[in-house]
Amino acid sequence: MENMKDSFHLDNDNENLDGDTEHMEEDVMPDIETRVSELEKTQRYKDIMKKVEDALKKKGSDDPEYNQLIVECNALSVDIENEIVIIHNSIRDKYRLKFPELESLVDHPIDYARVVKKIGNEIEINPVDLEGLLPSAIIMVISVTASTTSGKPLPEDVFEKTIEGCDRALTLDESKKKVVDFFESRMGYIAPNLSAIVGNAVAAKLIVTAGGGGLSSLAKMPASSVRLLGAKKKNLAGFSTATFQFRVGYIEETEVFQTTPPALKMRACRLLAAKSTLAARVDSIRGDPSGSQGRRYREEIRNKIEMWQKQPKPLRVRDSEPKKKRGGRRLRKMMERHAITDMRKLANTMHFGIPQESSLGSFIGELDEKFDAGLDLSAHPLKPIITH
Repeated sequence: MENMKDSFHLDNDNENLDGDTEHMEEDVMPDIETRVSELEKTQRYKDIMKKVEDALKKKGSDDPEYNQLIVECNALSVDIENEIVIIHNSIRDKYRLKFPELESLVDHPIDYARVVKKIGNEIEINPVDLEGLLPSAIIMVISVTASTTSGKPLPEDVFEKTIEGCDRALTLDESKKKVVDFFESRMGYIAPNLSAIVGNAVAAKLIVTAGGGGLSSLAKMPASSVRLLGAKKKNLAGFSTATFQFRVGYIEETEVFQTTPPALKMRACRLLAAKSTLAARVDSIRGDPSGSQGRRYREEIRNKIEMWQKQPKPLRVRDSEPKKKRGGRRLRKMMERHAITDMRKLANTMHFGIPQESSLGSFIGELDEKFDAGLDLSAHPLKPIITH
């Protein structure tokens, strides 16, 4: 009886737990949906973006309020990145019912949102034009995979929420681009030395991507991490790795990298990352507001790349005359071992293409005479050959 009572109470507890989890799920799901649109509805986001838009209209202005706006934009750029990741997870969870293989083929959140919005709820993807959104190889793999996918069209309400999430992600990406444009317009003041090496546009992208600390975060990074800032994950989609290049981020957009020969691009990328890190450290402490140190770094980079492109010096031609060697018993024995034989000397006297008698006959006759004269065959009797 006690066992029956215990099992009865256990079943009641499990039912209560199931009911609690259902209520928890009902409570959590609305929180996730509201969290997705939390940043865009905040007054802080609206105020900062309005200031950024006004600052972009006044290009070249040196308003002292811009210094505080730079700090605010640093923090906002991090929040935008985090919000895009949250939206991407929400879109991926919903669209997984329609096209589950797409998330493994398209990794970047913004590219994923653009592709989802372009494909929509279509059953046949072949008529959909994805040109310009993805590389041609990935487009071909998506088309082939879509023909064999196990997904089904989304319900109307879920599809509307998915497209709404895509629009939010693309809107946040546009806001991030405006923040980058604002940084680019102020690079002469924020990081003059870094801008002298990689340019205003790339310097702004590096600072925004470095994290909440902005320039100070970039200055603390090692050169190997700076080289990968902004790098996208390579998805070969089953294709050959013969044309696979090394990973590189925003540094590949610099003029120095673009004008470097392909064989030297990897070395140039490492050199650019190292010098950019040094320039960011100089700018973080306001060591050279004029940017002359950055221009010196840029000149050093160009000189090194030019030196790499020069042809190596030819090796000195060695003397053709044989070197004098010491004599001795060891050398005499070695020369005897490798000396040319009499048989080879006679063979070398034959001329190619001219009929003549072989000179080996006389040599064999001479050997017979020598054997007959000085060799005693009785001293070395031959052993009989035993055959079975």
